[in-house]
Amino acid sequence: MERQIKVVKFGGSSLASAEQFKKVKDIITAEESRRFVVPSAPGKRFSGDTKVTDMLYECYNVSARGEDITDIFAGVRQRYNQIIEGLGLSLNLDEEYTHIEWAIAHHAGRDYAASRGEYLNGMILAAYLGYDFIDPAPFVRFADNGVYDAETSHNLLTAELAKHETGVIPGFYGSMPNGTIRTFSRGGSDITGSIVARAVNADIYENWTDVNGFLMADPRIVENPKGIEIITYRELRELSYMGAGVLHEDAIFPVRFAGIPVNIRNTNNPGDPGTMIVSSTDKYDTESIITGVAGKKGFSVVTIEKAMMNAERGFGRKVLEAIENEGMSFEHLPSGIDTMSVVLNSAELEHCRDRIVSRIKSLVEPDSVSIDDGLALVAVVGRGMVMAKGTAARVFNACGKAGVNIRMIDQGSSELNIIIGVVEEDFEKALSAIYHEFVK
Repeated sequence: MERQIKVVKFGGSSLASAEQFKKVKDIITAEESRRFVVPSAPGKRFSGDTKVTDMLYECYNVSARGEDITDIFAGVRQRYNQIIEGLGLSLNLDEEYTHIEWAIAHHAGRDYAASRGEYLNGMILAAYLGYDFIDPAPFVRFADNGVYDAETSHNLLTAELAKHETGVIPGFYGSMPNGTIRTFSRGGSDITGSIVARAVNADIYENWTDVNGFLMADPRIVENPKGIEIITYRELRELSYMGAGVLHEDAIFPVRFAGIPVNIRNTNNPGDPGTMIVSSTDKYDTESIITGVAGKKGFSVVTIEKAMMNAERGFGRKVLEAIENEGMSFEHLPSGIDTMSVVLNSAELEHCRDRIVSRIKSLVEPDSVSIDDGLALVAVVGRGMVMAKGTAARVFNACGKAGVNIRMIDQGSSELNIIIGVVEEDFEKALSAIYHEFVK
């Protein structure tokens, strides 16, 4: 029987200090299957503290202005040496510090500077665990245009990791064809963890952070929302698109592609099972029905009215062409027989709203075109909704009881989600009312 393999990723708060490192080691050694570890750079130890990555960005900025970085980089040295001393390690990184400081001072690049946070933390963690240190730069590759090269990276990393029984692979960065360091733009270490999990064909990818997993609603809006025990990749995509945090959807694409489940866990509460993200499941909470509710503000609605619009071939294509020409993509398309609405990001629309209106008028000669700003979207997501009658009615009734007027409704044919639009002033009220309608 083959041994189970788990890839475990730890965020910056999980590795911010020697005390946190000790928690991480206890978690890793509790299960022999946790063989490959992906660390972030040290995060904040307390409110008001500075993340190491931000310190390194500041080193780069100061160097770019032609100023001396000695004093700032001394803070970076101190953070790592405190961790090393707190762990009782004999590890000496003076040579690494000297090289990194010299490279940043001689314009090695912003990505190089930022990546050294994970690099140094990885070296310390590998020494502390007795695991092999594996620099991802030769194996996580980006193309000349800066786009991550998934298949080349997968082949290189698979071959390399097969040589190691255990290993620590720093997150966040890889390299360009010319060897220069390149970082992921967002969800950096999470993405690396996902890439490593796919490369070793892991049974589970554990993502350890400072929360117990996904919550059914934003705790800043809903007090003590319930946790989500199990969620599908599709549901995660819907909720993360609408602003739900913890894990960015881009970070799980490699494991989603491979069908590897992801377990979100809390380093500070390892006994909690967290949230499991899976490809598919028939299980759902029969009491709540929904998996979660999320949303965000900052949308505008372009409304085009024209009699007999539905009989005019190419009408929708021409409207979307006017938007595409400005380099924008649309969010939603709630429409009627003689009305077409296009929901856009308000910030992106700001610089081109007049041109879009003029272009639409020229292309489709509508009876009227108007733009309404200040719209917020709330998404109610749940695989159980397809099995439950009256879900939409409950959403509308909850909003009605809360005195919230629904300006827009959009439901996909999969019945996985219902999206409503409300004025921004009603956003928090609507989200809270919907949550409490389904979660008693």
